[in-house]
Amino acid sequence: MSALNYSFEFDIVPVPPYNFDMTVRNPAGWHLFTPFEVHENGVLWTATHMSSALFGFRLSSKGSVEDPGITVRVFLGEAGSAVEREEIQRLVRKTLGADRDLKEFYSIARNDSILKHAVEHLYGMQDSFPLEIFPDAVLAILLQMAPLKRSNEMIASFIQNYGEPAEFDGRKIYTWPTPDAVSGVSAEELAERCRVGYRAKNLVNLARRLSEGGFPSTEQLEAMEPENAKKKLLELPGIGDYSADIINPHGGFPIDVWSAEVFGKLFFEKEPKNNREAVDKVKREGLKRWGRWSWMAFFYIVQDLPNLSEKLGKRLRLT
Repeated sequence: MSALNYSFEFDIVPVPPYNFDMTVRNPAGWHLFTPFEVHENGVLWTATHMSSALFGFRLSSKGSVEDPGITVRVFLGEAGSAVEREEIQRLVRKTLGADRDLKEFYSIARNDSILKHAVEHLYGMQDSFPLEIFPDAVLAILLQMAPLKRSNEMIASFIQNYGEPAEFDGRKIYTWPTPDAVSGVSAEELAERCRVGYRAKNLVNLARRLSEGGFPSTEQLEAMEPENAKKKLLELPGIGDYSADIINPHGGFPIDVWSAEVFGKLFFEKEPKNNREAVDKVKREGLKRWGRWSWMAFFYIVQDLPNLSEKLGKRLRLT
């Protein structure tokens, strides 16, 4: 366990509207950095690695949706230089989506028969920006061909077996493993300890590829054209079209057999006869309908399925 005994604090003023609680712990339970983070009364305790160093964070909401403010206390193993602290501040701000302006998205959404309900209910929710590729790539692999409950069980086991706990501010938070922590593990051991089945081989090979170095960071992928970034992600072990759309910092419209049923009902007013065969058709419709905002539309809808089910009179769920 790593004790993080040094700390410093700074404030962030996000672009409004900004809903802190829905951003750091949105309705579907997606986490900011790790599923083991703690969210209580407008305060989030979480932890992650940045460039292999471990950091803890306490984030507190100090404003409202229209006049947002966030106080961030960073916990680290050593004091760090002023330049390093400035870089941490920049990365945290980027992770929180504090500079993303959603006005255009909301303008489109309010005129959309599906999205208008979601943006009304989730107004101010931002999607986070991934600092590291490995956690999102692992998540994408563990989502493949598995019900959501089973995926969550595999994710929790993977983190508890190979992740590093951070101790700070009276909290103990388990973080995602680094590629180095997994690259030396055999696929057989990983499969047995985490019950991930055939996915173990891809997870180990993914960790080994990223441990080698030379693969673009999430910010470098963001600087590429969207299709070039996706092509690069498709080079990673275990990453196909669906997974690449989840990881790509440009966003995509990630449709699998589970989401094809949900969006098939939303787009075409009926459940697909065959979810697998409907994937391409559903994906084309989503990209056509929402263009560059397709990922944000996907994000809002999957966070709002219970509300949309009630508003639209459809049974919508990702099993």
